[in-house]
Amino acid sequence: MEAIYIPNLLKASGKTTEVIINDLIAGLDTLTPVRGKLIVRHGGNFLEVSVEAETIVTLICDRCTQNYNHRLKIANSELIWLEATASDLANLPLEREILLEDLSENLDPTGYFEPQTWIYEQLSLAMPMRQVCGNSCPGATQVTSVPETPQIDNRWASLASLKEQLKNHNQ
Repeated sequence: MEAIYIPNLLKASGKTTEVIINDLIAGLDTLTPVRGKLIVRHGGNFLEVSVEAETIVTLICDRCTQNYNHRLKIANSELIWLEATASDLANLPLEREILLEDLSENLDPTGYFEPQTWIYEQLSLAMPMRQVCGNSCPGATQVTSVPETPQIDNRWASLASLKEQLKNHNQ
């Protein structure tokens, strides 16, 4: 997927571009390519980005540790603010207080929008927190073996001998 040059969106019909998605996303292990549609609209001082896409991923069940396939669907939209100062990340202090209204994504209005990165982030956020293969998951196998003779750590043999002597002495 090619990056979208933001100033070119102003020249597009309706200031909008539509991208048909049928690609593998770098960094995301999927069984099928991500298929869907991405729409990016320039709104003057913001980009309105929306996507409808799906793919199939292989996950590991948290209960039984077996692999299973999971259909991952997203239908998300987001406003990304366009600010010229957004590219000045190198000069930020190591620690700074951030206000609640500053918690938004910003892009340089003369820069690029990376649809593959944005879709990767949306799919990653859509991954299930609890990965369970299904309602009939057997869970972890329980091992219930009881040793026939208790194993005594040789380091405690002297103490076991002393305990036996005290037991015989009290009787």
